[in-house]
Amino acid sequence: MLDQGLPRSAASILRNHGWDAVHTADIGMSRAEDTAVLETAREQGRTVITLDADFHALLAVSRAAQPSVPRIRQEGLNGEQIAALIESVFARIGDQFEQGIVVTAANGRMRTKRLPIGD
Repeated sequence: MLDQGLPRSAASILRNHGWDAVHTADIGMSRAEDTAVLETAREQGRTVITLDADFHALLAVSRAAQPSVPRIRQEGLNGEQIAALIESVFARIGDQFEQGIVVTAANGRMRTKRLPIGD
């Protein structure tokens, strides 16, 4: 699930590449609170991809084990660039997303932490 700060076109590009990708705007959540986005992703077994650091903070405070949340720390990327970055993150560490992780991806580097944070 791509969060509202990311281009909707990235979800479309990912779907064209065979991904089960949705954008929050596509499911009526373009103005939803971050907690609601996390809960919907948890219920649907989705990963939340975002530019927003608040998602990692919410997961840390709640000590939640799901959903996984990659945070992209590169703003100004277009839909194609975002889709390519997401595909590269999943190619490198995709097997870890089912276990519950947070990821920070920036300038070709990634940092990961297992959920719940603090264990």
